[in-house]
Amino acid sequence: MNMLAEGRPTKQEADLTMPDQDTITTHTGNRALMVDEPLIFEIGSPDRSGVDLPEAPQVASRLGGLERNAPIAIPGLSEGETVRHYTRLSRQNYAIDVGLFPLGSCTMKHNPRLNEKMARLKGFADIHPLQPMESVQGALELIHELAEWLKMLTGMPAVAMSPKAGAHGELCGILAIRSALEARGDAREVILVPESAHGTNPATAAFAGYKVEDIPANSDGRVDLEALKARLGPDVAGVMITNPNTCGLFEPDMKAISDAVHGAGGLVYCDGANFNAIVGRVRPGDLGVDAMHINLHKTFSTPHGGGGPGSGPVVFSEALAPFAPLPIVEKMDNGHFHLVEEETAGDHHASSFGRMVAFHGQMGMFTRALTYMLSHGADGLKQVSEDAVLNANYILRSLQDVLDAPFAHSGPCMHEALFSDKGFTNGLSTLDLAKGMIDEGYHPMTMYFPLVVHGAMLVEPTETESKAAIDQFVGAFRSVAERAKAGDELLKTAPHFAPRRRLDETQAARKPILVWTEPEDFAEAAE
Repeated sequence: MNMLAEGRPTKQEADLTMPDQDTITTHTGNRALMVDEPLIFEIGSPDRSGVDLPEAPQVASRLGGLERNAPIAIPGLSEGETVRHYTRLSRQNYAIDVGLFPLGSCTMKHNPRLNEKMARLKGFADIHPLQPMESVQGALELIHELAEWLKMLTGMPAVAMSPKAGAHGELCGILAIRSALEARGDAREVILVPESAHGTNPATAAFAGYKVEDIPANSDGRVDLEALKARLGPDVAGVMITNPNTCGLFEPDMKAISDAVHGAGGLVYCDGANFNAIVGRVRPGDLGVDAMHINLHKTFSTPHGGGGPGSGPVVFSEALAPFAPLPIVEKMDNGHFHLVEEETAGDHHASSFGRMVAFHGQMGMFTRALTYMLSHGADGLKQVSEDAVLNANYILRSLQDVLDAPFAHSGPCMHEALFSDKGFTNGLSTLDLAKGMIDEGYHPMTMYFPLVVHGAMLVEPTETESKAAIDQFVGAFRSVAERAKAGDELLKTAPHFAPRRRLDETQAARKPILVWTEPEDFAEAAE
């Protein structure tokens, strides 16, 4: 028989005993394509490098006694080793390009590649904030046009583009409120914050020098209007309210709240982090809002990873517009765009409370956000918010039979669905369910927030997920929830399939090890 025609047997023999995967070990510690990658300090060596560099010239030190007394010991790798190291690490990441991100209240959604292409155009990506204004007219025009879109979508007459993110925008709004009250000789000292507001709201108010008082929520998860009205008085500077709130619910009494606060001489700050649920449907200006920040990463799909870059423009009512911070982009009668700074503010911006940043915003975020707006149009943005709300309600109603949904009776949710750990047995908690979701291939949802719900699980699918993707997520969530209600012991040690097992999260948060220290035995072996 011809050997080439026979081939090699590939079919697995019958009746083989398959071992438990947890009992199988490998020489390398690798598990097939999941490579157990060491730290770069463990595989690198200071005496090698992927590039050849000339010896540095010997010069007199100018460090005044602060010179290093030992080599810096930066680990060196060849080019191939460096690429391999970081590629292996990247495969352990979870990202929106890998799967659905159910991280409620901190939108993680697809960032259109068109946005990225526009942000990388030379005229936007390569400019410097200290260039002469004549050389950056296109950039200033972009900022101005984005500002006009934000004013149109919110129904507000003015906007500050310089705040860098949500909490920074909150501070901007509260400082404008303080400035306006002080300008009329009525500083006041208390800010009211409902229980359903974002956690940064009371922190921002306290940072600005105000006393903070809570306003309770009613049984529907919304602001108790009567309790709010009862607390209003001459000492109340205003209210900070999140709408839609952190329970994923719209505040139907928002206009009544604004009217009551204004009637008592106060002003209204709205946390616009969840604007993505109502854009194109509701204009905050029509609800009596005086200031509101907008997270461009949440509503207008700019990147949010790694803690930045960020942008949190703040829109203002007529009452607060004169106090907006500098710098401000203005369009002159001749079509020229002018950047208003302290030295050029003049009388028409004399009431500004000053500036919050050295330079004007984050250009990359502006470019991406405006691209998103222009590519969708007004009707497209309206559909975006509708799809986000539809997807969240689909999840809410698909899971309310297996998970406790404390405010499901309140009607439709907005951009996110809220569940609790009620009904879990055998000491299992929300944390255990979240670890089980990692084994299912998903990043966990927001946990233990908002604080008004025990063991809260906040799920935000966003508008970018298909029904098929959501159905798969719902199936996984349902499966793990049923295990939690049944008291499945295995959930207490999940995740079992992740590159690393469960951490002591309390210790990791309170006593993080942020610097690699060379072990003694490792140093001896290296020598």
